[in-house]
Amino acid sequence: MTSAAPSDIGSSRVPSRRVATWALISLAVGSFGIGMTEFVIMGLLPEIARDLLPSVWANSPDDAIAQAGWLISLYALGVVVGAPTISGLVARFPRNRVIVALAAALTLFTVLTVIAPTFELVALSRFFAGLPHGAFFGMGALIAADVLGPGKRAKGVAIVLMGLTVANVVGVPVGTFLGQASGWRLAFLVVAAIFAAGTVMVWVFVPAHTGDAGRTFRAELAVFRIGQVWLTLAIGAIGFGGFFAVYSYISPLVTEISGSPLWVVPIVLVVMGVGMMVGNLLGGVLADKNLRATLIGGLAVLVVVQALLAATAAYIVPLIVFIFLIGVASAVTSPAIQTRLMDVAGDNQTIAAALNHSALNIGNSLGAALGGVVIALGWGFVMPSWVGATLAALGVGIAVVAFALESRSTASVRRTLPEPATGSTVLR
Repeated sequence: MTSAAPSDIGSSRVPSRRVATWALISLAVGSFGIGMTEFVIMGLLPEIARDLLPSVWANSPDDAIAQAGWLISLYALGVVVGAPTISGLVARFPRNRVIVALAAALTLFTVLTVIAPTFELVALSRFFAGLPHGAFFGMGALIAADVLGPGKRAKGVAIVLMGLTVANVVGVPVGTFLGQASGWRLAFLVVAAIFAAGTVMVWVFVPAHTGDAGRTFRAELAVFRIGQVWLTLAIGAIGFGGFFAVYSYISPLVTEISGSPLWVVPIVLVVMGVGMMVGNLLGGVLADKNLRATLIGGLAVLVVVQALLAATAAYIVPLIVFIFLIGVASAVTSPAIQTRLMDVAGDNQTIAAALNHSALNIGNSLGAALGGVVIALGWGFVMPSWVGATLAALGVGIAVVAFALESRSTASVRRTLPEPATGSTVLR
């Protein structure tokens, strides 16, 4: 049996404009919460390290911050594990019910982060909090496409993802400020409240939306047999790891290297968020025109601006400028990676959308972990920027190899096709 295309799956009729609007707003609230829970921790690593690792902090604040960075990696690992696994297992269930369960899980595990008394338990809660992340976005995208109807699929997906973008501009800086002023747990309590509100909203406002009853977990796993899928995931994981190597340690970079006061950190995060908004809009336009050039060019620019950040981080003005450009360059590549993954995934579009979040969060984990390693080795808070430039350069190399192999494969297929007929039947 042939599965229906994602845009054909769902309710039997397009909901009214009012129903569609509230459904999309509800999904965007959940997206906003995910953006906060994933990124607010990056500006609060010193506060978390001081609170949860007091003995390590007393001996070496750098070592404590590096160890706290594993909380970022564990959340990302949860996304990597949960995105394809949950998406594959729940593909046949009604999506409106699944999305409520995912939002409730995000709420519960964030509450556990707030109340967990030790570093080990907080680490466990962050892993569990990452599990529903990718599946929420995957299900949310399908629901958004359906409620707006034919011809408006991309618009619906963009509205859902807008919550994630706005979180980087508003939610993360506000959460960072609250965490610095009143304790890091307050920031996550706010995130839990947002998830709770999102859970109620998707329960009330998202209309009935059937799953794909004929789809099995085994069928979804066929995507892993495609070589270009693996190469695209590697581009996202390694290339985007360069971004997270810098983002994960922005707070000590601003305060320790540039010598700026703590209140400058939320401002720098806003600048990063604005850069990501600009890059996301620009990347969508550029990827439609030339996906290959956008992907390779975006990663190449990321290499350059991260190297420039490392060279000028002692001065706050160039630091802010290059942080903005890092946000732009990294976000430019995101739509290209998503589109590329969908292009090479064949009939496995649903799990491909989830795998995109797995790849980016492997990058999150990899960048944060490697940045923490070089800090723990005593190489300072500038070194993660050089790590980021190196990872982005590796991403460029993988992209070049992937496109070269694709071109060679396409040329080989063309050579095996029969020559067009010639003779009197050919019009001249």
